[in-house]
Amino acid sequence: MQTWVDNLGERALHSPAGLRARWRFANAALTAALHVRPPIAEFVWRYGVRQLPIVALLGAVLGLLVVGQAVALLQQVGARHFMGTIMVTVVMRELGPLLTAFVLAARAGTATVVELSLAGERKMRELVAPRLKAFMIATICLTIYLIFIALAAGYLVAFLRGVPLRLAAYCEELADALHWMDFVFVGVKAALFGAVVAVVSCFHGMEQRRRLEELPQATTRAVVESLACCLALDAVFLAGYLVR
Repeated sequence: MQTWVDNLGERALHSPAGLRARWRFANAALTAALHVRPPIAEFVWRYGVRQLPIVALLGAVLGLLVVGQAVALLQQVGARHFMGTIMVTVVMRELGPLLTAFVLAARAGTATVVELSLAGERKMRELVAPRLKAFMIATICLTIYLIFIALAAGYLVAFLRGVPLRLAAYCEELADALHWMDFVFVGVKAALFGAVVAVVSCFHGMEQRRRLEELPQATTRAVVESLACCLALDAVFLAGYLVR
């Protein structure tokens, strides 16, 4: 029976090979996605449209817990001029793309692992390329959707709490805090998050033939790796914001 020390040593020995295998798989997946134009409408429906209810709920909760509370608090302390900056920084730059990627990794990512684990044919262009493109498109669209819902729900909460803030003034504060680079960073970040979730999920799905009882472990590893990679990538973008 292996001890935790033996298990840790075995993982350390296999980690370089695992990283190289993941890198080669990601390179092959991106190459296939660039050189072929597979039909992706079905996957966009599954990864994007079918996630609209849960993303809307998440955006509403984010607006209730973060945006609405922040607007009310800043209004009370007379720091309303910071409202736009906080909304753009917290909701648009950080939480919007991250929460969307988390939802896709937990829902669409796990389904992808199961589908590819049970698939008979293992062709990169047929199985991975359409999923990669669909994940990227879905993540971008759902991120925009979540941000809009969160900001709208936040203003609604502040309005119901009696905060003396007109909708025009709220939109003006947001517009003043926005920079054109924010739209570029959010779009690129969402697309990369979607690519990360797709590559990790497809890698674990196509890694090897699995029995049904092994699928829960594979899906768990895929979700954890996707979230870890997205957080690491978000740290890179945060460094880019700070040095901008």
